[in-house]
Amino acid sequence: MKTGIITGCSRGIGFATVDLLTDNDNIKVIGTSTSGNCSISKSNFDCFQLDLSESKSINEFVNIIGNTKIDFLLNNAGVLLENWNESVINLEHLRQTFNVNLFGTIELSEKLIPNFNENGQIVIVTSDWGSFSEKNFDEFQPHYKMSKSALNMYTKLLAKRLENQNIIVSSFDPGWTQTDMGGNDATRKPTAVANDIKNLLNRVPESGNFWHQGKIREW
Repeated sequence: MKTGIITGCSRGIGFATVDLLTDNDNIKVIGTSTSGNCSISKSNFDCFQLDLSESKSINEFVNIIGNTKIDFLLNNAGVLLENWNESVINLEHLRQTFNVNLFGTIELSEKLIPNFNENGQIVIVTSDWGSFSEKNFDEFQPHYKMSKSALNMYTKLLAKRLENQNIIVSSFDPGWTQTDMGGNDATRKPTAVANDIKNLLNRVPESGNFWHQGKIREW
């Protein structure tokens, strides 16, 4: 049985991915949400409380995991605090966004590295908005975009560092998705994104790349 961790599983992409992967009885998923709740009820799924903005919460979750060996970590949880038409830097929003999207994600990943089985995978959900090759670049959502750009660099650095440990590290761009963050007008459904994630986990890809709909995309 493979065991994996998915953060931010109470709704959206995280929820859809947990629901899809746990249809396979040979996969055990440990999920997290800020409340510790998720409406999915399956024998091969457990959900625990995790607030990525708090080191204490991260440590408590890692202690719950203990010495459990894991095969994948999907860093899905994140926040978008600004309005869609906001372009001015708000330092408080910037700090809050980086605390969750960047610092919390990195702290969790680093503390779980010793738990990985060989050929394990770390998938970091970033965004087209965090890419320097974004085609429709604009000045809006600056805090979110900067946090995701930094995560992309973390992917590349971590992939290099873990080469000899045979742990694969990938960034993943889900595209514009119908979630609380993306809104109802988005072009992709969470179930489609979940299927992309499942395929990425199954293919054992080359480490250190940025994926979108099954293809390597530009940073």
